[in-house]
Amino acid sequence: MTEPSGGFALNAHSGSPQPARPLARGRGARSNTSGRYEDRQYDPFDDGWTEDDEAPQRRTTVLKDGSRSIISTNSSPDISFDQSINPYRGCEHGCVYCYARPSHAYWGYSPGLDFETILFAKPNAAELLEQAFNRPSYRPKPIIIGANTDAWQPIEREREITRNLLKVFARYQHPVSFITKSALILRDIDILAPLAAKGLAKGAISITTLDRRLSRDMEPRAAAPHRRLAALKALSEAGIPMTVMTAPIIPALNDHEMEAILEAGQKAGARSAGYVLLRLPLEIKDLFKEWLADTRPDAAAHVMSIMRQMRNGREYDASWGQRGRGSGPFAQLLAKRFRTATRRLKLTAPRLALDCSQFRRPLGGDGQPSLFDTDL
Repeated sequence: MTEPSGGFALNAHSGSPQPARPLARGRGARSNTSGRYEDRQYDPFDDGWTEDDEAPQRRTTVLKDGSRSIISTNSSPDISFDQSINPYRGCEHGCVYCYARPSHAYWGYSPGLDFETILFAKPNAAELLEQAFNRPSYRPKPIIIGANTDAWQPIEREREITRNLLKVFARYQHPVSFITKSALILRDIDILAPLAAKGLAKGAISITTLDRRLSRDMEPRAAAPHRRLAALKALSEAGIPMTVMTAPIIPALNDHEMEAILEAGQKAGARSAGYVLLRLPLEIKDLFKEWLADTRPDAAAHVMSIMRQMRNGREYDASWGQRGRGSGPFAQLLAKRFRTATRRLKLTAPRLALDCSQFRRPLGGDGQPSLFDTDL
């Protein structure tokens, strides 16, 4: 169970979010309320001392993930891929809107501050990927890296788990794609560019806002907007097909920037574009409303009102085809604006196919040549 930290009360049920200062400097979540699987819930309350005390720093703790497999699969009709790899659970970027936050509750941790400060790393990820590729039954299909949490988040700089995965993709000539909001990905151009030259790699950079202050408040440890655009430009110039993602779109907060983000992405070399409406499943709903009340109190009621208008009167609708786009007049206007802007900028939908025919199992490991290797 997550222990309470000053200014928390033990309750049987979660209460409505109230304005709260961050429990830790440089983090996105304003609370650390227990996950939905815990017997007891801790709710924040104002004890009158928070205005006098500066929020403390909270160090990042990294735990070993003992997973025995590395490739995740899904059958969602809303997602353009069915295989993914996530080298880390939790994400130090601290994006308050992150749809991956509720997954931390499965491990007994809070989707709040725990999600961005207690991380799980998969040190044997490259070995697990090789094992998967070496299975006689394996058939190559594109795999995306970082679809849940960012594979180039700050701890990757030292651990290089993602880089080691990319080396495996290169060795086996296996198609790979990626999505990130980290400039650290530039370190791996030396692997990604040769793959892209063979039609084996493509990527996306997510840009939520061009407003540095909003970005710092909403995604405190992610790369600044101009650094993401610079990364997009460098990757594109290296020959890697790139997509600019305007995600998530938050009504009355960053939706007015959609066209500006798309134009900036196109100038940086993006070939395609996509967008996703803010999603507020499970614990994210209260975490996001806490953040709004603290950082954008004047806009909070308006933002949530429009969100309900786009979600059939609810704060979230998980229906296929709705969760990433919404419904109603405002959602229709967003879609029309996106289509108009991408048509003007000649940005296509991110559907570039990668080549699976070059996959080969190198000698070594199981000691057998590949049936896919035509050079033998």
